[in-house]
Amino acid sequence: MNLTYKILHEHLLEGTLKVGEEIKVKVDQTLTQDTTGTMVYLQLNALDVPTKQTELSVAYIDHNTLQTGYVNADDHEFIKSVALKHDIIYSKAGNGICHQVHLERFAKPGKILIGSDSHTPTAGGMGSIAIGAGGLDVAIGIAKGYYYLQVPKVINIKLLNQLNPWVSAKDIILTVLKTLSVKGGVGRILEYTGEGVKTLSLTERATITNMGAELGATTSIFPSDEQTKDFLIRQERAEDYIALSPDKDATYDEELIIDLSTLEPMTAKPHSPDNVIPVTDESIKIDQVVIGSCTNSSYTDMMRVASILKGKRIHPDVSLAIAPGSSNILTMLAKNGALADMISAGARILESACGPCIGMGQAPKSNGISLRTMNRNFKGRSGTMNAGVYLVSPETAAYSALKGELRDARELGSEISIDLPTTYDVNESYFVYPTKEDATMKPVIGPNIKPFPLGEKLEDTFTKRVLLKLKDNITTDDITPSNASLLPYRSNIPYLSNYCFGTQVEDFKKRSETYNGGIVVAGGNYGQGSSREHAALVPLYLQVKAVIATSFARIHKANLINSGILPLTFKNTSDYDAIDENDEIIFSDVQASIKHKELTLQNKTKNTSFVVVFDGSEKDIKTLLYGGTINRLKEEE
Repeated sequence: MNLTYKILHEHLLEGTLKVGEEIKVKVDQTLTQDTTGTMVYLQLNALDVPTKQTELSVAYIDHNTLQTGYVNADDHEFIKSVALKHDIIYSKAGNGICHQVHLERFAKPGKILIGSDSHTPTAGGMGSIAIGAGGLDVAIGIAKGYYYLQVPKVINIKLLNQLNPWVSAKDIILTVLKTLSVKGGVGRILEYTGEGVKTLSLTERATITNMGAELGATTSIFPSDEQTKDFLIRQERAEDYIALSPDKDATYDEELIIDLSTLEPMTAKPHSPDNVIPVTDESIKIDQVVIGSCTNSSYTDMMRVASILKGKRIHPDVSLAIAPGSSNILTMLAKNGALADMISAGARILESACGPCIGMGQAPKSNGISLRTMNRNFKGRSGTMNAGVYLVSPETAAYSALKGELRDARELGSEISIDLPTTYDVNESYFVYPTKEDATMKPVIGPNIKPFPLGEKLEDTFTKRVLLKLKDNITTDDITPSNASLLPYRSNIPYLSNYCFGTQVEDFKKRSETYNGGIVVAGGNYGQGSSREHAALVPLYLQVKAVIATSFARIHKANLINSGILPLTFKNTSDYDAIDENDEIIFSDVQASIKHKELTLQNKTKNTSFVVVFDGSEKDIKTLLYGGTINRLKEEE
């Protein structure tokens, strides 16, 4: 077996390991962060269970850490109260980015981790099967200890040889994105093998698995080997190490071979992570550089940046901001003098949090060019709609900050060598561990926290108007915009509904209210990006009954089903062109047709018909008939 199937087999509760089949697996760990976590814990409350059914669950505060009013602080207190009640560790703001901290303190080889953040696959660098999921799926994982997924194909990404100086793990994953595209990982797990794997440190592997999310992959995974063991020993967690690798005769569904020795520094141009070219192909003046995020904020990343900056000065036209990934890393940088090197060069040091990656501060100037070591460069995500964001490695970012333009760090000559500490700093001050007394705690619900909407049982016949027709690669940022002014309202669906599809049209809510809800039509890869289930809950609140697309991103499709919204695909993609906004679509005999996974819809406006397909499991069908997962669970109980 390949490594993916070994771990899935070990955790299998129901089903068979056959591509496309739905399986039920045991969940060992969960993680949440605050922008999705509030909804997770509202739903966990609704499931009404006494305690968690996982080995370990952690609630991180790392997104909404700017407290410009009471709203974020109230959300944090709510999450803390529900987490501790259910025996879940609480990580306070300032402790660091959930994926970096989890990698340091809790991730283990061979475990299954699900998290309410699309970059949960970061822990795949540790040899975990780590999957980003919708909030309700994570709440069920905590409450019931299981997770459903369709068995994906497994791609063998075979790495040959080793990287040349100044070429980094970021350049590897950007090369994979250039090759496969943002849709290339859908329905797949990326398993990295080959001699080149041994040359990559654990945190370099985590950079690669982190950005597997940008491919739409279910997750990505590396073997657990001597590099894993070395990292765990330095983290004082040697007891968590086990060796894990695929069998020598393991089989895979597909294979991609990458010769590391042929790679060069790469950049993803605006406005997509797969718009990738060599750094040397682009000459552009820059205004801002931001280094950090769950992709590139490890100790090694920070030390390489500090070494490049040491004794030098940031270009006068450039603002450089740096956010170390965890309080442990920040502490070590303060102790060894690297922090002073960064500050002396003119860098702005930010809190150990997600920050600029999600548009929470550090928005570029109008029409500004920003180099970022992050994972996404969707239009407007930085907080400035007309800014151009380029994704680069920390080395490229630091060197370019000195030069005032996008530059190739290979110009520096001999590569910098970073000495790792014998042991990393381990700071427990930001963790709050649950006690027996916390089991009786009541949730602390602030005035901004509103109930989440529930779907209704699926009607057999209805006619709905096409409220909006969209192109390919619509992101969850497009469906529910995620900027610094809106992030604090992730626990307030009614308020967020005012901004639904705000990057596409200004009046979607008005359209929905005028026509008593409706449907959305879209192109391929609909719902790519963040795992946020708000992109399903807000349309549900606005009475969207169905989304018809040429294809869906995995997590968003699951979120639509969980919410009771029909995710349908065109049987013939040419039918997409035959539908316009304001067309009235007749749905008839829906309950029987959905069971057969094929529906014939009538376009009342154009007097035509077309066929759509539902690709889902028997459980998914039952969920839609009941109007969502919570309704189904209540009926089954």
